[in-house]
Amino acid sequence: MSPKFSFPVVPLTEVAKQDVVVLPIKDAPVVLIVDDERIIADTLSIILTRAGFVTMTAYNGASALRMANQISPALLISDVVMPGISGVELAIMLTQSIPDLKVLLFSGQASTVDLLEKARHGGYHFTALTKPVHPTDMLKRVAESLAFHQFIPAAADHSSSIAAYARN
Repeated sequence: MSPKFSFPVVPLTEVAKQDVVVLPIKDAPVVLIVDDERIIADTLSIILTRAGFVTMTAYNGASALRMANQISPALLISDVVMPGISGVELAIMLTQSIPDLKVLLFSGQASTVDLLEKARHGGYHFTALTKPVHPTDMLKRVAESLAFHQFIPAAADHSSSIAAYARN
């Protein structure tokens, strides 16, 4: 006879519709994902979480700033073009308060070139990716950005290259 399990069912109406913060695992690098397109932010969060990273997800720059003040991320992944605070402005603000913060910006709009150029003239050099970004490419960039950490992600599939990114 198999044991009976009882799991609570959470109705979709009770699922968080606001920004999500996942408390960090000891020594795990925290990745802050910011995109005003919720499906993109949530998808990136799922991909990185399944690869063993701890993520915080925000849907605008103001929420991202509040989250980063509570838990300092090791990496910011942000869309460039967002209403209110742009990804470039967010990256500048956060790197001023978190000097070791690594930044990956991405966008599908050509107008981001001007924003990135202004940041470069201000002494900020951020890595920029073009949307759409393939999940494998994103994981590779995240692993490269976080290579200074001694953390090895607890990926479900340890045969993946991302699971072995930490330095020996």
